Amino acid sequence: MTRRPDGRRADQLRPVEIIRGYTRFAPGSVLIRTGDTHVLCTASFEEGVPEWLAGKGQGWITAEYDMLPGSTVERRPRSRTKLDGRTQEIQRLIGRCMRAVVDRSALGENSIWLDCDVLQADGGTRTAAITGAYVALCDAVEWGRRQGRIAGQPIREAVAAASVGIVGGRTLLDLTYDEDAAAEVDMNVAMTTSGRFVEVQGTGEGAAFSRQALERMLDLAARGIRRLLAAQARALQTERRPR
Repeated sequence: MTRRPDGRRADQLRPVEIIRGYTRFAPGSVLIRTGDTHVLCTASFEEGVPEWLAGKGQGWITAEYDMLPGSTVERRPRSRTKLDGRTQEIQRLIGRCMRAVVDRSALGENSIWLDCDVLQADGGTRTAAITGAYVALCDAVEWGRRQGRIAGQPIREAVAAASVGIVGGRTLLDLTYDEDAAAEVDMNVAMTTSGRFVEVQGTGEGAAFSRQALERMLDLAARGIRRLLAAQARALQTERRPR
């Protein structure tokens, strides 16, 4: 079997590390490393909700995402004014994934902000951000429960995400940047513990792809996501990093 440039099999994830309590002040703080992609995900708790949601007895979860200037080979300017379309798309995706697994009525009229900052990018930054943000969200919710701001358990199930694609005719899991740049098809998939999909983003970069190819990619992504869900569960069962 032909190995990939980094030695992985076609169906193999990069090494995953999820470190909780990475920073001091945010109720939820996670550094997730997937190979050479490193993302810091923090979850901040805020009383109140957006004006359009006030008085409805529901909470809100939203996300911001950005790549730090030194996260790529060429310096990336900071987004100080208008966000580019890619950044807006990704932060909306992260927010949708978190809201899909939360009973917002159990949050009360509170908001949780998820900030996902890419420290180092080698492909799969949005999927790593989703996977890490869920763990940060769990810690923020637990903090809110201890503070008496949340009653019950609003989180219904876990969510994680993985990239998959067709590169040189091969279906590969968890693409690096070089693999993604060469892909004929690339796809990002977010899935819950129960096996339901929150988001499937697939694009034929060089040519159209068949339904059979789509099903192969979804099956491979689902297998990878199940491993990521297990990694999240292990992280949540360990002690937070000492502050």
